Amino acid sequence: MYKVLTVAITLSLSVVYALAEPSGEKAGGIESKDYKWNTQSAEKTMALKLAGDVKAGQEDYKAYCAACHLASGGGNPDGSIPQLAGQHSSVIIKQLADIRSGLRTNPVMYPFAIKLPDAQALANVAAYIETLCVPRDSGKYEGPESTQLIAYGKALYDRECVQCHQANGDGIKEKLYPVIAGQHYKYLLRQMIEIRDGKRRNSHPEMVRVIAKYDNAQLVAIAAYQAMLATRMQKLTTQPHFCKPV
Repeated sequence: MYKVLTVAITLSLSVVYALAEPSGEKAGGIESKDYKWNTQSAEKTMALKLAGDVKAGQEDYKAYCAACHLASGGGNPDGSIPQLAGQHSSVIIKQLADIRSGLRTNPVMYPFAIKLPDAQALANVAAYIETLCVPRDSGKYEGPESTQLIAYGKALYDRECVQCHQANGDGIKEKLYPVIAGQHYKYLLRQMIEIRDGKRRNSHPEMVRVIAKYDNAQLVAIAAYQAMLATRMQKLTTQPHFCKPV
């Protein structure tokens, strides 16, 4: 299997490493491999309890997020900017709060995330993002040997990933497990590599444990399969997008 997929994996990784954030970073004096899954800052705790105002969140999203993540929330298929549309509000709050506190080191996002004034603003923008239509034109894996690669990725995904991210990639909102269905392949691969290599310090300890044993070839396969997933609502709709109710 690995010999057949060597070219695909090499090409995939060359792009992902080119997009990767600087390595060996520290935040708040904590080494990058010191994982802290859900450290509760006062801001995060409050934001997760607040009801988000979708209209107010739309204004903040336009002001601080849309330039990179696009008005649609679709991000960039090249893996540099994730798709946000339809993501659980709890996940958005966690990631924004972790970036703002330095728990997740993201020098590109930090200057924008810090502009949100308070916990209510975090809840608002997260509520708005959750209502956005999920695009169907995300960046899928299109390299050589894709059929074999995706089948291999499914076998690996079904072994352990499915327990948290669900069979359809919809995650679990209450547990802060993200939606991965519809996410760009190159972004998924980059994040898994960074989690495994100790650059995403706010990762769930179970995710860290599971992913530690996978080599690059296996992560390429898993990401290729994940990018093909569709949530239940995407499968049911005949429209190019679906929207969650406001």
